[in-house]
Amino acid sequence: MKVLVIIPTYNEKENIENLIQAVLKQYEAIEILIMDDNSPDGTGAIVDGLMQAEPRIHIIKRPGKMGLGSAYVAGFKYALKQDYDFIMEMDADFSHNPNDIPKLIEAAKDNDLVIGSRYCNGINIINWPIERLMISYLASKYVRIITGMPVKDPTGGFKCFKRKVLEKIDLDNIHSEGYSFQIEMNYKAWMKKFKLKEVSIVFTERMNGTSKMSRKIVYEAAWMVWRLKLMALLKAL
Repeated sequence: MKVLVIIPTYNEKENIENLIQAVLKQYEAIEILIMDDNSPDGTGAIVDGLMQAEPRIHIIKRPGKMGLGSAYVAGFKYALKQDYDFIMEMDADFSHNPNDIPKLIEAAKDNDLVIGSRYCNGINIINWPIERLMISYLASKYVRIITGMPVKDPTGGFKCFKRKVLEKIDLDNIHSEGYSFQIEMNYKAWMKKFKLKEVSIVFTERMNGTSKMSRKIVYEAAWMVWRLKLMALLKAL
């Protein structure tokens, strides 16, 4: 079993070394791919140093801030070329607990896409202001109503794919970013009849660094669901 955890980074020097160590200790079979968008704070250089002593760490450096979606797509293509069995998405800021990785991988043995869900067992979010929590929760309901997709946390970014899912999705036709990228990948996997499962996790707001959330990302996600619905109706997926 070969597992690749893809972690996009931009200015994560305060978190990256501790996160890498926490991820690698979960399984001997786990490897990490850092997708760094030329972080001005030197995140990439820290990873370079760690790679000298640990062959399970890999990095792809991009010329600038190119977005979450394109980072994951590039990471997915790398994973498919290198014959990984399970491919995971994970944030770099410890909002996703590395100790939950085995739980997602175990669930992926009997499912095709496993989503670490903040909402499948109540609301499990720590340190979010009530306004942001309500926006996120209501956005998840909005996505379910418009698309019909049976996922309670469609915008979550802690996920585990079996490689066959990524092989069947046209990665060159994925152009969304942020929340909408997560929605699009889930929806396309669901439309292709893959088996999706949500596993309850506790999401903790970052302690170090700066959130990458923006109004543009929220607007893109709001429009993406209608685009996906229209494409499905036209049988273009």
